[in-house]
Amino acid sequence: MDSYRSARHAAATAVIAFAVTGFANCPPAWAREGVPPGTHPPSATHLGVWRTQAKADTRKARRADTKERSKAFAFRLVTRRSWSGDQFQCLDSLWTRESNWDHRAHNAGSGAYGIPQALPGRKMRSAASDWRINPRTQIKWGLSYIEARYGSPCGAWGHFRSHNWY
Repeated sequence: MDSYRSARHAAATAVIAFAVTGFANCPPAWAREGVPPGTHPPSATHLGVWRTQAKADTRKARRADTKERSKAFAFRLVTRRSWSGDQFQCLDSLWTRESNWDHRAHNAGSGAYGIPQALPGRKMRSAASDWRINPRTQIKWGLSYIEARYGSPCGAWGHFRSHNWY
């Protein structure tokens, strides 16, 4: 057998051994092939792909992904302003209550829009023209607003808790 077929055979043997006996009783494929200790094992060979008929709800996954990305971006901007992790926790609490980090959140009663619930939403236009669809633009504007008006996210959160708005 050439080295490619030998590596493929070793990988297939390891998969079968794992399926039959479990991982604890399955020595690594390269140990059975006589590869000297301390050397790298042969690279794995792709043997096939599992197919399924199930379809994931990608809308929920995209919303969760956008929310997590928005939080990560906001955290970076908070730390760039030399604010502590406590300040980010206040910001997270504030914007979770306001919009649940949804950049398309719209309050029909007041007209507030976006992650920071700017009132009116078009105020965010000062940050960038894509304020309606870009969570990063909304976060940049929201942090600038909080810093100018309250000094810090914890200042805004404290005001929100006592007045139910910020």
